[in-house]
Order: sequence, then C-alpha cells, then structure tokens
Amino acid sequence: EILHKLKEHDINVYIIAGSHDYSSAGKTMLDVLEKAGLVENVTKIENNKLKITMDKTNTKISGLFGLKGGLEKKYYQKLDFSEVEKENGFKIFMFHTALNEFKPKELEMVEGLELNKLPKNFDYYAGGHVHYIYEGDYDKGKVVFPGALFPNNFKELEEFNHGSFYLVDDKLNLRNIRIKLKDVLSVFIGADGKSSEEVEHELMNIKDYEDKIVTIRIEGVLKSGKVSDIDFKKVLDNLNGAYVVLRNTNKLRSKEVEDIKIEGGNIENLEEDNIKEIISEDFNEEFIKNLISLLDKDKKDGERNIDFESRIIKEIKKILNLEI
Repeated sequence: EILHKLKEHDINVYIIAGSHDYSSAGKTMLDVLEKAGLVENVTKIENNKLKITMDKTNTKISGLFGLKGGLEKKYYQKLDFSEVEKENGFKIFMFHTALNEFKPKELEMVEGLELNKLPKNFDYYAGGHVHYIYEGDYDKGKVVFPGALFPNNFKELEEFNHGSFYLVDDKLNLRNIRIKLKDVLSVFIGADGKSSEEVEHELMNIKDYEDKIVTIRIEGVLKSGKVSDIDFKKVLDNLNGAYVVLRNTNKLRSKEVEDIKIEGGNIENLEEDNIKEIISEDFNEEFIKNLISLLDKDKKDGERNIDFESRIIKEIKKILNLEI
C-alpha cells in the first residue's frame, strides 16, 4: 500500500536484496515488486561489470546484494567496478554487508568485508545488514548504517529503544530519523546480595509502564531463595497495563547453584585428574584446558545460533591449527 502511494506521488524506490530476502531456491519476493513497477533493483551486472541506474534527479545509483553467511564477499572480489567508479555526478552505492573496520565489538564474529573492497568515488554509501547506527568516511564519501527499522531482539530494544532511518541530501547533510512506535522502559535489577523476595519487591514497584514496551534484565547471585521463588506471573499481572513485557534472567542464579560452582574447586580437581590421564604428545595440558574453556563458552546477548556456532568452530580450528 505504501509503495503504491509513493508511485502515485512519482517517488521512485530503489532496492537491493538482503541476506534474508532469498528463498532456498534463490527466489525473492522483491522480483514480484519490481515487475509490478513498485521498486527498482539497482544491482545490475553485465559482462562482469557493475552498472549504474540513473534517477530522474540525475542521481546515479548502484549496489550489491547481501547473501547468507557473508557469501557476497566473493562478488566484491571478482566484479569489475571501473565503469561505476568513472561515472561523474552525485552517486549512491547500496550494500548489505558488515564492514570489518566499523563493526562494534559485540558483532566481531559477524562475517564482514574490508572497507577498501567497496567501489570508490561514490558520495554516499548506504549500508545495511548489521543492526547498529554508524556514520563514517570512505574515499570522498560518507558511509552510513541507519540501524534497523525496528529493534530485532531484547538487547536492541534496550540499546536503541526505537528503529531509525536516514534522510540525506546531495550536500551530504545527514539526518537520523527515529521511528517511535512505542516508548520503551528498560529496567535493570542487580541481584547480588539480595533475596528472591527483595528482587520480587523491586519488580512489583516498577512505575510508569503504561502502554510501553518493558524490558526487564535481572543479573547476579541471590543471597537467599531460588530464582523459581520469584513470582513472575504476579509481576506480569501487576504490569498488565504495559504494551508488552520482556524479561531476561539468563545471568540470574541462586546462591545454592553458585556454591556448587565455587565448590567447584572439586570439579576443577576432577578435570585436572582427567586431563592428566589423556595428556600425550599430541594433546598437552594447555591445549586440553583451552579446548575445555572454549567449549564452555555461552552465546552472547543477541547472537544468532548460526553466528555462535560459526564463532566456536572458528576458534576450535584455530586451537587445532586447522586451515580456516
């Protein structure tokens, strides 16, 4: 409906395909939208050369799709960009790829592309794929990641609260526009040194939540009581005026569980004994400990299963001195 309205007002919409737009058969719904005349895909390749799309404003646009697992990287290596780089005038390059030089620490395991692999001599580089807001420089132009149109997970709701996009003119004046659909109330409760009753009391005293998205993160070790003693149903009933309530208790533990981990000296002693039994020329003590430590790692907040698996496999290969 919105695309139809834009067409009625003679506003052109240009797209590239992202890594989530393809089916297993390599098809994409974007083809249907393009055939209906609602959008134009600017990824145009002829004889291994990337081509330019000319807008009625004389703005020149080109771009490259994104693929699952960062597989689009090979296209940046093999395609000929010389034609689009030589074009004069105001130019926009659209891409759906993380850039290694601009990735925040929490996204370090996301497959990325080196900045210098992007075609040069463009004024504006419109980035996508990674959900964070970033403005940087490359060659003569500006590189921008606008963030997601709406936060995709618990961590993004905490960090960004809202979605966003950018308005950019031909003078490269950048405006970040926030998409505020609902207010977000983020609540953090540190449970260290508190009883389960005290934590529940804090939860029951959350204020100013009406019609808001409420995120509740609780972390720490309870001094008494168990996590299951906290009546989350009662808490949710108390917050029934909220638009939605999301909670994260992944790092909340009871003292009993933590004591087992700390008595943990015993577990570590068992590990030491077992390690000594399997030490050999191929597997020394340091190697085995590193491997155990690696396999004990947890997923990071917001990390997808496929990225977590990829990170662990990559680190295992490094320890095993296998070619990555």
